[in-house]
Amino acid sequence: MASSPTFLLLVALFALISWQAVASDPGPLQDFCVADMHSPVRVNGFVCKNPMDVNADDFFKAAALDKPRVTNKVGSNVTLINVMQIAGLNTLGISIARIDYAPLGQNPPHTHPRATEILTVLEGTLYVGFVTSNLPAPNRNKFLSKVLNKGDVFVFPVGLIHFQFNPNPHQPAVAIAALSSQNPGAITIANAVFGSDPTISDDVLAKAFQVEKNTIDWLQG
Repeated sequence: MASSPTFLLLVALFALISWQAVASDPGPLQDFCVADMHSPVRVNGFVCKNPMDVNADDFFKAAALDKPRVTNKVGSNVTLINVMQIAGLNTLGISIARIDYAPLGQNPPHTHPRATEILTVLEGTLYVGFVTSNLPAPNRNKFLSKVLNKGDVFVFPVGLIHFQFNPNPHQPAVAIAALSSQNPGAITIANAVFGSDPTISDDVLAKAFQVEKNTIDWLQG
């Protein structure tokens, strides 16, 4: 039987290998792999641009993230900077977003299937939260929430449903979010469930939500 220090070392190495195996984006094998958006080759991510053709603009975007944005009908605006805006982000496993919130506006419940998110409040106040997954008990679908003020930071674990809401009826709010993927993706729950194309059968949704079919038809409409 392995000695205690050797056993602990093996456990630590296994944990490290396992973490790398489930990371959102694979680690780069070179300094950078600037995305070649014009390559006909399709891979998981983007083919690397010839390093001899790379320049500083491949790592730059005049994004004006210091400027306020016009919000949408739910009172928010997400300005995402990912690999589609900065080709140099390819394989680097990170992106950033500015989020503007109107008074009483929200970034509605959604998930990022490929990224953990860390959010910093720049202006105003936000009520934020996420819900844990179905299993295991006793933390099944546990709701964790917090009121954040200017300068506060909150983490949303990868894949979990989360939201942000500006409770102030008079003042807007602004936050910056960093995400652990070059292309984190976003699934807005209401849009996906009730606004899919083609629509999910109202029989399925009525059963799932335990409501009448006409309620589902109204939501889908």
